[in-house]
This record gives sequence, C-alpha cells and structure tokens, in this order.
Amino acid sequence: MNVYCGTDSHKQRGHDPAVQGVGLDNFKNKHCRPCEGGVCPLDEETSNKHLDEIPGWNLSADKKSIRRTLKFKNFLETISFINAMAYLSEQQGHHPDFSAGYGYCEVRYTTHAIDGLSDNDFICAAKVNELLEP
Repeated sequence: MNVYCGTDSHKQRGHDPAVQGVGLDNFKNKHCRPCEGGVCPLDEETSNKHLDEIPGWNLSADKKSIRRTLKFKNFLETISFINAMAYLSEQQGHHPDFSAGYGYCEVRYTTHAIDGLSDNDFICAAKVNELLEP
C-alpha cells in the first residue's frame, strides 16, 4: 500500500493533534494506539518539538527513532528497570528495542510498521521517564 506523505495533514503523519504542544504530562497520560501502518512517520520538526517535552531522549541520525542511555548503580537495578519497562510496554502494546549490561540500559523506540516515529514512541518515552522518578 502506498501512503501519501505530503505536508497537508498531521493526522496523516501518524500524529494525534491532541498531543501537540501539551507538555510531558499529556504524553504520560496518553495510551498508545495500535499502528499497523497506513500512516506516515512524524517529520523531523514535530519529532524535535516532542523531544523538547521529554528530557533525556535524542533523535537518531536517520530521524527514525529516539533513544536514551540510562545509568544504574548495579546489575540488579538495571534488570529491575528492564522488568518495569517490560510491564509498561505490555500495557501500552508498544515495545522498545534495548541493550543492557552492568549498570546501563540503552532504550530505543521506533514504530516498525511505518519505519519511523509515531506519537506512540514519545508516549512510551515519557512513561519510561516516569519510571525513573523518585
């Protein structure tokens, strides 16, 4: 299926207009919507605006994913975080790619069905940040 990815519609670009410019709290309070394709990935400008609202995350060089590297005191804290992230991912129906080792975890979100970023990636990133709050 070919999908037109012009500039005339944010909805067409995998974007929920209700999320635009509303801050981190709104991302944390949203729930991911299933994405089976048929929409275009978010553009770089929208992705950067979303990143401004979600501290610690960076846009990849190819603009198709966001990532964050987290540091922990030891392996047990790392695994505890991964287990919490796994639970969150199951609740949202949107799963990150990640790598981990002693004292670190690198998390990467992308929406594979559209080969780029959707609001789901930013919703989950905000929820991951919330896991890190004291």
